[in-house]
Amino acid sequence: MAEPIINQPIQSEERPPTLSVGPLGWARQNLFNTWYNALFTVLAIWVLWQVIPPIIDWMFIDALWGAAPSDACRVEGVGACWPFVHEKWRLIVFGLYPYDEQWRPTIAMIIAITLLIVSCTPKFWPYWRWLIAGWIVAWFVILMLMQGGVFGLEVVYTTRWGGLPLTVGLSVIGLVLAFPLSILLALGRRSNMPAIKTICVAYIELIRGVPLITVLFMASLLFPLFMPVGTDIDNLLRAQIGLILFAAAYLAEVVRGGLQAIPKGQYEAADSLGLTYWQKTRLIVLPQALRISIPPLVNTFIGFFKDTSLVIIIGLFDLLGAAKAALTDPAWRGFYKEAYIFTALLYFIFCFSMSRYSQHLEKRTNVGTRR
Repeated sequence: MAEPIINQPIQSEERPPTLSVGPLGWARQNLFNTWYNALFTVLAIWVLWQVIPPIIDWMFIDALWGAAPSDACRVEGVGACWPFVHEKWRLIVFGLYPYDEQWRPTIAMIIAITLLIVSCTPKFWPYWRWLIAGWIVAWFVILMLMQGGVFGLEVVYTTRWGGLPLTVGLSVIGLVLAFPLSILLALGRRSNMPAIKTICVAYIELIRGVPLITVLFMASLLFPLFMPVGTDIDNLLRAQIGLILFAAAYLAEVVRGGLQAIPKGQYEAADSLGLTYWQKTRLIVLPQALRISIPPLVNTFIGFFKDTSLVIIIGLFDLLGAAKAALTDPAWRGFYKEAYIFTALLYFIFCFSMSRYSQHLEKRTNVGTRR
């Protein structure tokens, strides 16, 4: 029988070296692990030190805040002229919409954004019929608020719509209507029926082969030629149709990429169950394809949101166009940086929100395939 070990010295736990854990360990492993990485790190720190402090001084420390005349911003040593934004923010945000009626586009935007958030919340997806009905009712209410002419509201024609409400409206309506069209185009391009496949391929390649400016010009100038004599199409409606057609072509290729990524075994399994083409597509193929396509889809959404700024070429003052219009005031001429920074901030809020939602949706839908 072995004798028990008595008075065995207790060994203390050895902790890792300080320079191998924590922030110092991360910096040593990622920024200073080789001599050239250390050189690039030092060079990047020097560049940031030369660039960031002057920007902070100009934007915040030396900037002029609140309400002030434009002459106060032209004094030497003054940084950013934020009184320009204080004076012109309503023109930038609402465009040429009447000043006293700007509560109407504000309510319209709140309705649209609220309904968009609700539609993007998964717990409401089982009630998709109610969501569709809500969108239909909401757009009638939004159109009533923006256009007026009912319930004592002043009539405001679309030529005076502009700013952020116009950008949001063109983007949301364009994407909502372009997305189902893009799915049909993607399915048609992969169809075994030559006529349908040819039409879809021709449409996609034609639209993708020309810039958006050309599509907007065609929508603005050519659409009236195909209408009966005496029929007048609103300029905003022409732009919206052009944007829908343009977005559908690009989204169709994104969806087609997702369809091609589905393993052949999924199609064969669906056929073995005796499902029809539309049942197979709706229940098995399309959900997987859209899940795979979430990153490029949201990337296209973000690009489309920013591309609406090109409607200025056909006389519509979107968010960026309204910012340029604000700079035409002789008293505030020259404050381009402030105008574009304010506009870029509004664009960034919407685009960053879409990006974050995309990441959340990816995590939710990839639970069963995550590695």
